[in-house]
Amino acid sequence: MFALGLLMIRLIVGLTFAGHGAQKLFGWFGGHGIKGTAGWLESINVKPALPVAIVTGLFELMGGVLFAAGVWTPIAAVMIVVTMIGAIVTVHGKNGYWVTSNGFEYNLILIAVVVGVALTGPGSYHLF
Repeated sequence: MFALGLLMIRLIVGLTFAGHGAQKLFGWFGGHGIKGTAGWLESINVKPALPVAIVTGLFELMGGVLFAAGVWTPIAAVMIVVTMIGAIVTVHGKNGYWVTSNGFEYNLILIAVVVGVALTGPGSYHLF
């Protein structure tokens, strides 16, 4: 059951991150694509916006896929943690802790989940 629990966490969290990356990079799933993401980053004074949008999208997409697959889980976790720290620094941190105020509560929970899985290992159900 332990391995099944880890698989469920990895799939849901990892595929959700991959979806967010696809939103940023390709405009899939209702996203704005790379130009829209870069434009939004520019609007909140993140510069250079286009390279940051590309790296963020790639980290979310690749980190999410790797995390879901249980492949190179520590590297996947680092990619996800970097994007969440970026979200805290640029958007959520100034709003306090609670998500009801657009704070960093949810970002911190995601960091804890991916670091916890990376430290535990991907479980028995993983690729490779």
